[in-house]
Amino acid sequence: MDRMIFTALNGLGNLRDAQSVSAQNLSNQNVPGFRRDLVNAGPTKFLTELNSLTGRAFQTDTESHRFSNAAGFMDQTGEMMDVAIEDDGYFYIETPGGTPALSRRGDMRVDATGLLTDGAGNPMLDSAQAQIVIPPFQSMTIDDVGQIVIEPMGGAAGETEVVGVLATVKPDAGTTLQKSDDGHIRLPDGKVPAPNQGARVVQGVLERSNVNTTEELIASIELQRSFEVNLRLITAARDMDEAGASLMRMPEG
Repeated sequence: MDRMIFTALNGLGNLRDAQSVSAQNLSNQNVPGFRRDLVNAGPTKFLTELNSLTGRAFQTDTESHRFSNAAGFMDQTGEMMDVAIEDDGYFYIETPGGTPALSRRGDMRVDATGLLTDGAGNPMLDSAQAQIVIPPFQSMTIDDVGQIVIEPMGGAAGETEVVGVLATVKPDAGTTLQKSDDGHIRLPDGKVPAPNQGARVVQGVLERSNVNTTEELIASIELQRSFEVNLRLITAARDMDEAGASLMRMPEG
């Protein structure tokens, strides 16, 4: 009987984790460049007792935080501060912890100090993984390798200035990327690959999240139904246990 309960409780734990992932995806459906999280399900482990297998099986988590690398919808905004990567590459950003990470988010801003950031306030990095500072400008052009060219404020007609290059990387085939504990994309060892400027950058385009809202809502409904089934299984185990105890009870009187 206890094995039945353990199985149901393990199932509830897995469903709880899956519901958390689904809720995370839905809450980020409007974040540009967000990569949909996947359920972190690992292999089944069996509880052993005195070097022998028992009937208690548990599903474990994998060490990596997987995500979907499918491309999001490319929105033609026409804004000069919006950029996107057409292929499988990534931009580089500096996270609040001061460490670099990879990102697909391209809704850039220039703050009051001239620092170039993404829409979340993370500084965009150049090919030397340094922050990019933009002087006052009238217009900005970003080419397909990420080079930033501006017309400086107050400059002569037709005057241009190169102020930096957006660092990009197109990972080699077989490169494993995962989300770190802070939710940013890195290599499994917590580092980032060296920039190779292999990604093609397009200006005036913004990549949306690759979360499919309909699929996530349907998955949430299915998870809720599975949760109810496991609760009924625990209730059935309790009723069976009580019925068995009743049969073994000494007759009264």
